[in-house]
Amino acid sequence: MTPAAAGNARQPNPAFELTLLLVLATLWGGSYTFIKLGVATIPPVTLIAARTAIAGVLLLVVMKLRGIEMPRDLATWKRFTFQACLNSVIPWTLIAWGERHVDAALTTILNSASPIFTFLITAVITRHEAVTPRKLFGVVAGMAGICLIVGVDAVSGIGHGLVAEVAIVAATICYACAAIFSRGFGNLDPMAPAAGSLIAGAAILTPVSLAVEQPWTVAPSTSSLLALLALAVFSTAAAFAIYFRLIHTLGSVGTTAQAYLRVPIGVLLGVVLLGESVSSRAWIGLACVVAGVAAMTIPQRKAAVA
Repeated sequence: MTPAAAGNARQPNPAFELTLLLVLATLWGGSYTFIKLGVATIPPVTLIAARTAIAGVLLLVVMKLRGIEMPRDLATWKRFTFQACLNSVIPWTLIAWGERHVDAALTTILNSASPIFTFLITAVITRHEAVTPRKLFGVVAGMAGICLIVGVDAVSGIGHGLVAEVAIVAATICYACAAIFSRGFGNLDPMAPAAGSLIAGAAILTPVSLAVEQPWTVAPSTSSLLALLALAVFSTAAAFAIYFRLIHTLGSVGTTAQAYLRVPIGVLLGVVLLGESVSSRAWIGLACVVAGVAAMTIPQRKAAVA
């Protein structure tokens, strides 16, 4: 592509990309509740195997309707499989198991640290994105906002299910690594790595589910089945398609900023739908989160060339 053509290439609309980030945070924020309902009567590995399989097949159908070809070379599928391990197989199984011992709210809080791990890995190891003072401010402001929103009482249960909490933090680190690894799929339509990694994840988890949990002996409740369906369609298929797009438009650090948005979204939903009250401290925290996400995602204006 010539410089002139590159200059005329369509640039992402920051407002639209931030709207997608908000949608992604909402879809993944709701997943913790869906998982909590699902694991009530469905074993964790079986739940995640079904989640990945349903979502992967759904995305393959969408790709077929859109005329998008799925890569068939072995090298790409090896990358899909590695991505699946980082973004679904390991973290989702850890979270599903952990939520049998930890509340969904605390899980959301623990998972909100993924931008910090992404920032640190980027700064110290990969260095694939510029580590600017503004991004550092975004990380600090976002985490400070989370602390103000949840308060001391919300994390008072930390330590009561220590092993489960460590598992959830390990899942958070996996998310950070997955966001960085995802940048290698820039030559593909975002639907391809989304569908490919989910299919690869289902191929790994299904045999484990059959061997360990014997899902044919399970009698899931209606609420667990509906939670599984919502988890697969909205919090997985739709969310993954948005996620891989944002990796290329906002970068890995910017995309993981949605983890900060999950907590205030939950708070706002409680205010709007349940009539809950919010302290002034929480509103200050929300402002910090918004400022942090903006600092991590809105591109800086380039200096004018004389």
